[in-house]
Amino acid sequence: MQDESMKDNMQYLLEMIEVSKEFPGVKALDGVTLKVRKGSVHALMGENGAGKSTLMKCLFGIYHMDTGTLLIEGKEEKFTSSKHALDNGVSMVHQELNQVKSTRIMDNIWLGRFPLKGIFVDEEKMYEDTLRIFKELDINLDPRKKVGDLQVSEAQMVEIAKAVSYNSKLIVMDEPTSSLTEKEVGHLFKIIKSLKAKSVSVIYISHKMEEIAQICDEVTVMRDGKWIATKHIEEITTDEIISLMVGRDLTHRFPPKTNQPTEVILKVENLTAVFQPSIKDVSFELRKGEILGVAGLVGARRTDVLESIFAERQATGKIYLHGKEMKFHHSKDAIKHGFALVTEERRATGIFPNQDIYFNSVIANIDRYVKRFSVLDHNKIVKDTNWVVNSMRVKTPHNRTRIISLSGGNQQKVIIGRWLLTEPEVLLMDEPTRGIDVGAKFDIYQLMIELAAKGKGVIMVSSEMPELLGITDRIMVMSNGRLAGIVNTKETTQEEILRLSSKYL
Repeated sequence: MQDESMKDNMQYLLEMIEVSKEFPGVKALDGVTLKVRKGSVHALMGENGAGKSTLMKCLFGIYHMDTGTLLIEGKEEKFTSSKHALDNGVSMVHQELNQVKSTRIMDNIWLGRFPLKGIFVDEEKMYEDTLRIFKELDINLDPRKKVGDLQVSEAQMVEIAKAVSYNSKLIVMDEPTSSLTEKEVGHLFKIIKSLKAKSVSVIYISHKMEEIAQICDEVTVMRDGKWIATKHIEEITTDEIISLMVGRDLTHRFPPKTNQPTEVILKVENLTAVFQPSIKDVSFELRKGEILGVAGLVGARRTDVLESIFAERQATGKIYLHGKEMKFHHSKDAIKHGFALVTEERRATGIFPNQDIYFNSVIANIDRYVKRFSVLDHNKIVKDTNWVVNSMRVKTPHNRTRIISLSGGNQQKVIIGRWLLTEPEVLLMDEPTRGIDVGAKFDIYQLMIELAAKGKGVIMVSSEMPELLGITDRIMVMSNGRLAGIVNTKETTQEEILRLSSKYL
């Protein structure tokens, strides 16, 4: 029996046993166990704030465990830093990419460990080594290209190549497909399968249920900092995973639609960006009480449409709100006239990372809190911050917590709450549920529907086809900066949307 037990343990590349971690005011991890088999893809799932990121930071040596044991191939380890973890074959592809954009791809991959020829960097070897990894992973990029010139999806592939360059036994992938098209997701899955064939293990963190069933062998579910269950993927359904994650039955992924689109609230004519390549001659209407989706492949310039309307990007053309032409010179003008924009890259353009929830909740609305003699009305600020935290169900010890310490989904909830405080007429949302769990997504969908039901207009960019088909009234499809068509959601199909997406390629 003892031999059998030892043999079973040897199947595991990673064992994290009874891991606990406490921060002031919150127990982030409470006796969590995670075991990952060699050459397997193991899904780690849970709502935002469930403790997934904290557990991975304990694995990666960023946080030190209060209690618990970490075993790699049966040998106990205590990583004291991310470098220590990398040197022992454990690497991580983060959802929020931290790259040096002013340098070349190969510089980013070999940063801190450049191959040397004497005292100089061996440029030729670095180039050849990068090409070799790219060839293994079927990545078609020039190693000498600047990272700042890459699309988000290409930058993601570079991070995966960097993880592989460490000869990793275990790679953690945190929301790796959040910025990828369907074709690019297929490429990523091909890479993951090739890694499995080399006995590399992958911890796959994602909220996309379809992907979990497609690529993963096992799934571990966490909730409120605790281990809930570990199952073979064949033994569990999507509905059961969701139920374990949220602790309740979530029969429907989308709330019932109660909004009723009526007359036109926003009219856009021949919107064309001043600096190309970008959008050209985009014209459409948004109705009062409507949720209008924006679909398209990566590079379709969907974000450019929202940024041009919001005056974040210079553009020609005409914008009418309630029949009156708008002349925005700056985003402040757009905000003043009832427009709000939830940006795609929340860490880069959404949050003030070193400020607390209090500051991040009210900053877009700050003029409304100024009393006589330029004194701020702190009581009103506290009241509105409480409204954001409570109505958006933000998981936080208190309102003075720095926003950067929250999970990505909770950061997004604060951002959306911030814009709702401005009581917008038109809410522009760029990938609003990117990296957010199923329960939180449901809450955001509900808010969007409630906003539309009050007669407001919502425009939402999304790369998730089920989301577009589940929440919108109509979908406008962008292709290479041009409007390829507008379809009624109830009457369209995924095939029609994909066909329109490639119209001008």
